[in-house]
Amino acid sequence: MATVNRTIEVEVPVSVAYNQWTQFESFPEFMKGVEAVEQIDETALHFSTNVGGVKREFNAQILEQVPDSLVSWASIDGPRNAGTVRFEPLGADRTRVSVEIEWEPESFAEKAGSLVGIDDMRVSADLDKFKKFIEERGYETGGWRGSVAAGDVDDSGAAVSPAAAASELPAVDPDLTAPAATEAADGGDATRVGQYTEGDYGTEHVSDLPAERVEGDYTTEEIETRPRPSDR
Repeated sequence: MATVNRTIEVEVPVSVAYNQWTQFESFPEFMKGVEAVEQIDETALHFSTNVGGVKREFNAQILEQVPDSLVSWASIDGPRNAGTVRFEPLGADRTRVSVEIEWEPESFAEKAGSLVGIDDMRVSADLDKFKKFIEERGYETGGWRGSVAAGDVDDSGAAVSPAAAASELPAVDPDLTAPAATEAADGGDATRVGQYTEGDYGTEHVSDLPAERVEGDYTTEEIETRPRPSDR
């Protein structure tokens, strides 16, 4: 597995930076290689990517989400990847955004690129674009303030404790480890999210997808963006 860790500081309040990141369908605005993201439901996403001329489609699930703190995800088919984005307020109008991604290079070009740090440079470039995107606007394009624990939306309205959420994770595949989802409030040990495969999430999150998308035929058909619910 290849690992990328990158951090950037943006001149907006933490709520603005976090809210923008929850608008997953806006990722193509600042992520090179991401052609489209379809929000299937609160935790299920469908990605269409084109990196170096290689087109791929895959599904991912949001595993943990804590408002103004973190978003953690993992793929459930296609290219194996997982990651966490953390948000740390540095003042009223300044936020540190930290990204940790783990992924499995597949092709020879991807493996060679990972060895020379191309994936690190790509994530750094995407963060620079995110900084420019959100600072030029000064406000988010939308936001979702719900919480997700172990891949399930918390409907109680109460905040989800990252440590408590991690303790309820399902059985995991030892071959795919997601980056740490949380850092203890007192600066203690990081809590690992765990490892995830398709079977861990339940098919109910992606049952509406056509079979060919789930299998990943990498077609060039453009995904039509479905109108987003008012609360996501």
